[in-house]
Amino acid sequence: MAASKMRIVFGLLTFVTIGMIIGALFQLAFLRRLEDSYGTEFPLSRRLYQSRNFGNRQLSTGVLPWANDKEAETLRFRYIKPEIISWSPRIILLHNFLSIEECDYLVAIAKPRLQISTVVDTKTGKGIKSDVRTSSGMFLSPEERMYPMVQAIEKRISVYSQVPVENGELIQVLRYEKNQFYRPHHDYFSDTFNLKRGGQRVATVLMYLSDNVEGGETYFPMAGSGECSCGGKIMKGLCVKPLKGDAVLFWSMGLDGQSDPKSIHGGCEVLSGEKWSATKWMRQSATS
Repeated sequence: MAASKMRIVFGLLTFVTIGMIIGALFQLAFLRRLEDSYGTEFPLSRRLYQSRNFGNRQLSTGVLPWANDKEAETLRFRYIKPEIISWSPRIILLHNFLSIEECDYLVAIAKPRLQISTVVDTKTGKGIKSDVRTSSGMFLSPEERMYPMVQAIEKRISVYSQVPVENGELIQVLRYEKNQFYRPHHDYFSDTFNLKRGGQRVATVLMYLSDNVEGGETYFPMAGSGECSCGGKIMKGLCVKPLKGDAVLFWSMGLDGQSDPKSIHGGCEVLSGEKWSATKWMRQSATS
C-alpha cells in the first residue's frame, strides 16, 4: 500500500516537473520572438549588452533607440546624467558631460600655451594679474573652435544651457597645481566695457578634465544650507568635487533677468595632483 502511494506521489512530481520545463521553454520562445520583432522594427538600434569602462565608472551600452544617430552621439544622450543640486542659485551637475577622449584632447591643446591667469579689472574691463587667482590658463582660438570635437562640445553646452552657440565666448582651459586656488567671485560683469560685446554673462559651464585631485572643489558659499569640504577646510555652502568628465552648469542671472549675487563661486585650494578644467561663458547675445 505504501509503495503504491509512493508511486503516485512520484508520478505527480514527475508530471509537475515536466510541465514546468515545458512552460519555461514556451516562455523562452515567446521572449525570443519579442526580441526578433524588436530587432525588425528597430534594425539600427539593436545591440548586444556589453560593459564599457568609462574612466573609473562602469557604464552599460545596451539597446539604444538612437543608435547610429549622430546628433544623439554628439549630445551624449546615453551618458549624461543631470543632477539639480541647487535652485537658488540655479546649479546643475552634469555627470559624464565629456568623454575621456574629449577631456584629454582639451588638455593636449592647452598644455603648450599656458600663461598665468588674470581677472577682469572692473574699471577698465581688461585682464590683470591678481592674488585672488593663482592658476594658469589659455583660450582656444577661433580656428580651434572649428575643430569637430570642439564644435561637438560647444553644441552640447548650447543644448544643456539653452543658450545659442553663437552667444558663447571662446573656451578657456585652466590648470590648478598644488596650493593654487581662485577666491570666490561672480562671473557677471560689473563694468560697461565687457558688456559691449555680447551683453551680460548669463550662464557658465565648468568642465572637469582630470582625475586624482585632492581638494580643488568648486565652492558656492551662498548655495545650500549645510557645510562642505573646500580644500580640506569645512566651509558653509555647497562644494562640487572635480571628477573627470563631469561639468557644473550654473546661471549668473536669475529668472527675473537680473544678475544673481548668490551665483558667487570659487575654486578651492588644490591639496595634491593637478586640477584641469575648461570654462565656457554664455552671453545674452552673439559675441561676434
